[in-house]
Amino acid sequence: MPTAAPLPDPRPPHWRAMYAHDLPAVLDIAARVHPAYPEGEAVFAERLALSPAGCLVLNDGAGLQGYVLSHPWRTAAPPALDCALGALPARPDCWYLHDIALLPAARGRGAPAAALAILAAHAAGAGLSRIALIATGIAGAYWLRAGFTPLDQPEAAPILASYDPRARLMIRAVQPA
Repeated sequence: MPTAAPLPDPRPPHWRAMYAHDLPAVLDIAARVHPAYPEGEAVFAERLALSPAGCLVLNDGAGLQGYVLSHPWRTAAPPALDCALGALPARPDCWYLHDIALLPAARGRGAPAAALAILAAHAAGAGLSRIALIATGIAGAYWLRAGFTPLDQPEAAPILASYDPRARLMIRAVQPA
């Protein structure tokens, strides 16, 4: 007898602050979800140290199912893959979504939209009018549906190439606080 497909989890996604003790699970998720875009533990630890409010984990009660790394930054100079920041800019012009990753079981429940709402609130609270990200591979179509638009920044071309040939810089406006 065939088995029924599992019902989707009806609970809304629950994002919480990331803590240093979450890093091993976060690194495991990164390796599983983004194997083509590896980043070292130092990158994750530095983002968490520099912008704890911008680092989130998706916790469904049975363990971590996803994470977000984000921080204030400058749109024209997005960080290269697997690169330390050193410090946050004194005059950022965007809230930068460096990475979001979800395990398959966490998909289809609105987790990215919930995370974007949190990041938009952080951006607005910091006086920033947009969220920026680098869309890799075929993810650009998803980000277009999420309200992002491509931004042509020729000076960012070498940085985009550090991700992949199809990577593109994208932005989305944030409502002021």
